[in-house]
Amino acid sequence: MSSSPLTRFLEWEKQIPDSLFLRQPFNGEWKTWTYRQAGDEIRRIARGIDAQNYPKGSRIALLSKNCAHWIMSDLAIMMAGHVSVPLYATITAHTIHQILEHSESKMIIVGKLDDYSPQRQGIPDNVYRLGIEAYGIDEEHSWEVWLKNYEPLPEVYDWKGEELLTIMYTSGTTGKPKGVMHTVGNFNSTLTTAIPELGIPKNPVLFSYLPLSHIAERMGIEMMGIYQGGNFSFPETLESFPKNLSDTQPSHFFAVPRIWAKFQEKILEKLPQKKLNTLLRIPFVSTLIKKKIQKGLGLSRAERIFSGAAPISTDLLRWYDSIGITILQAYGMTEDCVYAHFNRPGANRHGTVGKPLQGLQVKIADNGEIRVKCPGLTKGYYKEPELTKELFDEEGFLKTGDQGEISDGFLTITGRVKDLFKTDKGKYIAPSPIEMRMLANPDIEQVCVVGMGVPQPIALTVLSAAGKVKTKEQLIQSLSRTLEELNPELETHERVEKCVIMKHDWSVENNLLTPTLKVKRNEVEKIHLPHYPKWYHEDGRVVWE
Repeated sequence: MSSSPLTRFLEWEKQIPDSLFLRQPFNGEWKTWTYRQAGDEIRRIARGIDAQNYPKGSRIALLSKNCAHWIMSDLAIMMAGHVSVPLYATITAHTIHQILEHSESKMIIVGKLDDYSPQRQGIPDNVYRLGIEAYGIDEEHSWEVWLKNYEPLPEVYDWKGEELLTIMYTSGTTGKPKGVMHTVGNFNSTLTTAIPELGIPKNPVLFSYLPLSHIAERMGIEMMGIYQGGNFSFPETLESFPKNLSDTQPSHFFAVPRIWAKFQEKILEKLPQKKLNTLLRIPFVSTLIKKKIQKGLGLSRAERIFSGAAPISTDLLRWYDSIGITILQAYGMTEDCVYAHFNRPGANRHGTVGKPLQGLQVKIADNGEIRVKCPGLTKGYYKEPELTKELFDEEGFLKTGDQGEISDGFLTITGRVKDLFKTDKGKYIAPSPIEMRMLANPDIEQVCVVGMGVPQPIALTVLSAAGKVKTKEQLIQSLSRTLEELNPELETHERVEKCVIMKHDWSVENNLLTPTLKVKRNEVEKIHLPHYPKWYHEDGRVVWE
């Protein structure tokens, strides 16, 4: 058998059958599966899938938040020789319908969700539904009934490197989802290169909470854990998240910048910055405080801590350094299977996304675009030959859509090619670096720098929890100070004229954030573009929507 996620699971099942594989909280209690117990359950589900007699390589969708059954479903689909189509747990019925039709999915496994009833309407009638009762999903077919009725599958599918393993539909900050095709070989090449280079040990303890339908969590947590014989835990609810993470104390942890900012906010609520600074200056106390904070977050045992999916500010990275938490920024995308750039212990440069993995070729095109070539590159967009053609340049390099600069082998992202905009003055502006600087202000939760149709850029600003409790006067002072510090360092045409404070938060639910909490610039602009001139000409540096 050639190396694949499935063969790796089977090896660990043989080697460490009685070690913990999965921990899932139900009503505050952890239910656990060893490798042996999970293997039996996965084989029974695979037998049930097999009994449907679908042609090998049929598409099977998976709609669920992260949970033990997500990983078991993924492995069961592999055992039965089919192609997984993971869906974001928060998507609308319309998008579910779009993806299931486009991928021609024969079946859908429905797991842990916040509110399935509106989503259910998006599933076409001809798609077989398997619901997991443990999460309150009442469907025509039940996972639990299958476990009773089916014997374990005797022979699992033998995957070849070039076979299509999964179609991952990008949430995308623009347009309709595109199905990124990845083979067994893509997954295998990323993992066998990254694991030794990043120094990932065997049997890591992992906490999985960012969407598994996103490439970063799927490769960096699920697949890395399967390849290394890991032990996975999951949060039960948003409310229980801190406790579940603290109970787990993972050896590896991955978060997006929004979550790092949230953690910081929570720490500073209990321990204001001034007091923290004082305590960190006292040698013996400093060590105790750092340990206490790390344990409270759930990161007392974390050996490798990564941030990705969006840029993180250097101020935030430095702040975490001050409390003894080293965050390594990484950069990859669905299309390159995260065969990508990583900062590493001993080679961690703030403000950059690190150096490429071995075997990743990188070049900067004439327009400043980062282009990459490696064994992890997607085979293309499913059923989209024209879009696939546009994705690669004449030398077969993937066009990332990001702009960057390389210094001493370290890559710095400077913006998105498509995010560039012109103000009335006709000069191009890259918003990303300006936004990063503004996010250093703890009163700001999200920011989108825009400027079409006005002479200078303006910053659409969503307040953080700390910002929301301040008076108007305090906010005017805080945000004006940010602009006063920022503007002298920018070119004249880039200087931000004013901050506009938004009435409502941007969220995944109102379609202004992607599932990995990146701002959907297009959607924000669609709503607010007509108001730019009015806001621009209002009095004051800080105005309210």
